[in-house]
Amino acid sequence: MYSCSPASSASTEPRSIAIGMDHYQGTWLEIGRRPMWLTDGCVAGYSTYKLGKTPGEVKVEDGCYVGRPGGRLKTVEGDGRILDLGRNNAEMRVRYPFFITFNYRVLYKSPDRTWFVSAGPKMKNLWIYARTVPSKAKLKLMVRKASELGYDVQRLEFPAQSGR
Repeated sequence: MYSCSPASSASTEPRSIAIGMDHYQGTWLEIGRRPMWLTDGCVAGYSTYKLGKTPGEVKVEDGCYVGRPGGRLKTVEGDGRILDLGRNNAEMRVRYPFFITFNYRVLYKSPDRTWFVSAGPKMKNLWIYARTVPSKAKLKLMVRKASELGYDVQRLEFPAQSGR
């Protein structure tokens, strides 16, 4: 879909960047992701963050619509914990029901703070999130940044968006 070639020397342990705690407030739209069984059939996905009562605690609601934007809403709530609190604030572990746990690292956040790229510790999973649905030009920039970070962008999928 995109003409970016993957970076030739992908790091097995991606480095996170420093971000403010304001990152963990509000809703981020899932723009791109690596396909996985948990998201099969999901479009117009999002993650809503809300700071918890204790330092480093983040309440997470992940949701998507089944089949098409506006379809049946499917959500799951998780309890997040900032693993590098006070250093970068960019590494979070989220525990979901049924013993499902994901570790995330913010690898890049745009200068205007409207979109970011995150990945799992081994770069197997990667996500691109934004506050609003991007233009085609901005999407191309997002994908290029993911490639520059060492991710094989040919593995990404871009689910339909609702324009929330």
